Amino acid sequence: MNVKKAIIPAAGLGTRVLPASKAVPKEMLNIVDKPAIQYLVEEAVASGIEDILIITNRGKGVIEDHFDHAFELEKNLEGNREKEKLLESIKEIANLANVYFIRQKVTKGLGHAILCGKSFIGNEPFAVLYGDDVIISDDPVTAQLCRVYEEFGCGTVGVKECSVEAVKKYCTLDVTPLRDNVMRVHNIIEKPREDQIMSLYAILGRVVLPPEVFGLLEDGLTKLTTGEFFLTDALAQLGKEGRLTAVDFVGNRYDMGSKLGIMMANCEVALAHPEIGSDFKVYLKKLVSSL
Repeated sequence: MNVKKAIIPAAGLGTRVLPASKAVPKEMLNIVDKPAIQYLVEEAVASGIEDILIITNRGKGVIEDHFDHAFELEKNLEGNREKEKLLESIKEIANLANVYFIRQKVTKGLGHAILCGKSFIGNEPFAVLYGDDVIISDDPVTAQLCRVYEEFGCGTVGVKECSVEAVKKYCTLDVTPLRDNVMRVHNIIEKPREDQIMSLYAILGRVVLPPEVFGLLEDGLTKLTTGEFFLTDALAQLGKEGRLTAVDFVGNRYDMGSKLGIMMANCEVALAHPEIGSDFKVYLKKLVSSL
């Protein structure tokens, strides 16, 4: 079955990028001239996704506004020939896809956030694009995962090799090769101790899942007494049952929950930007030569 639905969890507090995220959701922090979350929605659409559910929480209504029409702004731009392309780009945002919103009213982790989308997904496979992770690639990473999902008929996760220190902050996977950059996943450990590391592959920002994962999430949530419920708990179970693959995806990933990640994204996207790329390259060379 083709993957036509996606969930974007965007309910995090953004504490790592305070004070910028005090009044502006971290998902709305810009990369050159677009907010981070727009890159995620555009990637989903380029991957064949038609319906997108964004999980938010209190204080993030500006995300909904961004994907709606801004009639007063559009009216002011109409009739100005110099602003025609700008007007077109503004209107396109509201017409990218069918974008829906729901609030995660309690903070119980990523697993709970995904579970909030159960009725939206129904009995269909779906993609998850983590709100903190912008990944730039000519071949959208979500599309890379969707193709593998359709080929093997089971869940798939996007992974990259990381440093030992990074794996301890993310997760570690027990994998064996299937073909090319595709692997079979046997187990996953969230935030492992160094002696628990099974490989340096970690899940970074993208997964495609079967609807059966909701049953695993519900089972896990009923056992939760305190703290957060990690999506990787359900993914690990899929792996143990032989129903999970991993794709060492092609693309540059930026952690938009970190100050360094935001600056890296802005710098590298600016260099390739059709309007400012050439001038920015000249400026950057001059800056670097003075360091």
